[in-house]
Amino acid sequence: MIGIVLVSHSHALAAAARDLAQIMLPDDGPKLLLAAGIEGGAGFGTDAVAVSEAIAEADSGDGVLVLVDMGSALISTDMAFEFLDPELAERTRVAAAPFVEGLVAAAVTAAGGGSLAAVAASAESALEAKREALANSSLPAMTISEDEGEGAAAAESAVSAAPSGGGDDSLTKILTINDPVGLHARPAAVLATAMGEFDAEIEAFNDTDGTGPVDAASVMMLTTLGVKGGGQLRLVASGPDAAAALAKAEEVVADL
Repeated sequence: MIGIVLVSHSHALAAAARDLAQIMLPDDGPKLLLAAGIEGGAGFGTDAVAVSEAIAEADSGDGVLVLVDMGSALISTDMAFEFLDPELAERTRVAAAPFVEGLVAAAVTAAGGGSLAAVAASAESALEAKREALANSSLPAMTISEDEGEGAAAAESAVSAAPSGGGDDSLTKILTINDPVGLHARPAAVLATAMGEFDAEIEAFNDTDGTGPVDAASVMMLTTLGVKGGGQLRLVASGPDAAAALAKAEEVVADL
């Protein structure tokens, strides 16, 4: 299972982010290690040696994803790579991801058995989930305008490209979300973790208002669907484990 290291100037900040992520994970979830603060966590700053030690402890042989907060956290992480065993350095990646949402998304994907590339992709796409949630809300939000550069617009488009909605060989299941609060972060994390364990492409839709599709193995994208209590969630799956994945989804949603 992929391990995750949080590099932050603040031990309290990193510890709180880890606590938030852990409430959405199964008991046998990924290792979440901190390399945060200095002077035993009492001071603000980052330490390259602490980062390298956390990476080594987080590794189970499958790889490690590192998330950083800002500035010298990245510099310390760069220095930490000099202390790592070359083989460990080869299976360690640093994600350009939002600290909290990126952690939650990455941890859920890791808990589902995702590869290092998949875990990193989940972390880095987490910001798009917030953009979509804001776009679908009544809140005033800043958006990327065309005159801010084609590169930014192209990057956003690449992240938000929607899946196809299933082909002729796909299977569909419609489920009712009985949680009164709807498909919020915690139940979404349980469902996303379960879906990540299958060899299948699984798309999710809010069948009540037509929102979607999004990746059903992404906790952050599931929450953008806005499925309310009593609402309908439609899953479309294809691939070798499609039927098994939908059966598991029905079981998971029934227990939410």
